[in-house]
Amino acid sequence: MGHLAAACSLRQQLLQRFPDAAVTVEDFPAYVLPNASAALYKFFDLVVTHGSHLFNTYYKLTALGHTDARPPMEGLFLDKLAELLEERRPGAVIATHPLCAQIVSRLKEEVVRKENRYLDLPLITCITDVSSHPEWINHNTDCYLVPSREVERNLEQRGVPAARVCVTGIPVREEFRRPAEKKTGGSHENGEGTELLMMGGGLGLMPGNLSFYETLRQIPNIHITVITGHNEKLFKRLAGRWENVRVLGYVDRVWEYLKQADMIVTKPGGITLFESIYAKVPIFVWPPTLCQECSNARWLLEQGIGWVAERKNCAEDIRRILTDKRSLAQAAACMEQVQRQLEAEAVSRLMEAIAASQEVAA
Repeated sequence: MGHLAAACSLRQQLLQRFPDAAVTVEDFPAYVLPNASAALYKFFDLVVTHGSHLFNTYYKLTALGHTDARPPMEGLFLDKLAELLEERRPGAVIATHPLCAQIVSRLKEEVVRKENRYLDLPLITCITDVSSHPEWINHNTDCYLVPSREVERNLEQRGVPAARVCVTGIPVREEFRRPAEKKTGGSHENGEGTELLMMGGGLGLMPGNLSFYETLRQIPNIHITVITGHNEKLFKRLAGRWENVRVLGYVDRVWEYLKQADMIVTKPGGITLFESIYAKVPIFVWPPTLCQECSNARWLLEQGIGWVAERKNCAEDIRRILTDKRSLAQAAACMEQVQRQLEAEAVSRLMEAIAASQEVAA
């Protein structure tokens, strides 16, 4: 879901700059496997939710491998990609998932060998975590959009030419970038009190024990919004239980709730991290369970834009930070500094990347 969100955000940015352009977002695994993609995604959800150790083992093993990884079912993916590109005839391809970047890179290799020049397109890879795992790196990538200087340096250490790397941050929707209106904060219609937003990604991975929320709701003059995503079990467990706790299921306008918050408590996903930065809302993240989340959490601490829980039962830590207005203000100020560094050049660098990539392909 994060990869799809990044793709939609890039589409929005491109259309704002070039309103007459044709920019299409394609869920490529669903395009290739229309009857099996739902089951595939469900399996991945189960692995992330209940078998993170398996995912991390795979992640660590592949981190030791080489770049230009050969994806599974390569032949099928290559055929379907050639079919898609021949049908759409795009001027460039932007990949927001490593599998897609791998497949496009492999196809470009085949194109050169078979001299099918109409498929020799610029490939721009948008990395959606603050990490430089080799699965993202492919020889036939013309440009990388990366979230931070750290990732830029890591790619250069892996042999990627500096000219092919642009630090743009992770793309977020324009709505997160707009200045927030005066905070009304749920039950605090006069703007007083503290507004806490809690999320667990699309899967709603959050604590299930009631005592956790009971501790937080007793903070003086607080209002809490809990977004449970697709976690229906948690929604039913929490909904309507406390007057100052609003519980929502899956929402697609997260910015409306985020920009009203004084702090967000969530998973350390790359997309959510940068959404919080642009909304200037300090972020407190659950203990990371996936390897790429650990990289995101480490970067968060280095930038001074939030906090990382050391244990699952972190209600008292959240209470302590929420009552420390100075720390919240410092984190928000650091977020504004990070945003200024990125925002001034992010869109222009994206345009330059596309232009440069087209020159490379030509």
